[in-house]
Amino acid sequence: MSTDLKYLAFTAILTASLWIPYIACQVMTNGNLSPQEYIDPTPRKVPLWGMRASRAHLNAVEAFAPFAALVIIIHLAGKANATTAFWSMVFFWARLVHAVVFWFGIPYLRTLSFTVGYIAILGLFWQLL
Repeated sequence: MSTDLKYLAFTAILTASLWIPYIACQVMTNGNLSPQEYIDPTPRKVPLWGMRASRAHLNAVEAFAPFAALVIIIHLAGKANATTAFWSMVFFWARLVHAVVFWFGIPYLRTLSFTVGYIAILGLFWQLL
């Protein structure tokens, strides 16, 4: 498996797991769902860190699609190389940092990590041109 695909898999499992802090916050704050709460979709109140955990998960889901598409296109086009491997690694680590600093509410590092992830997307796209 290429480094690009390996980091695509790492990013997939990271993205797929980012719901866990939010649900942990929900259970710690409000307890388990009651049968009525399964029917009523009104969100239950959680502390700010729980809201940030939810937003971090949604942000990761949104960022995953273009990353995955580019890595798959690069792989299918036979254009994987050291540069695409580098940008794939950068994207994964930027998204991991983004999630953690989002949970902790660190404003400037959050923006920086998001921007680095976007630059990685641009770097991957550039390799296709």
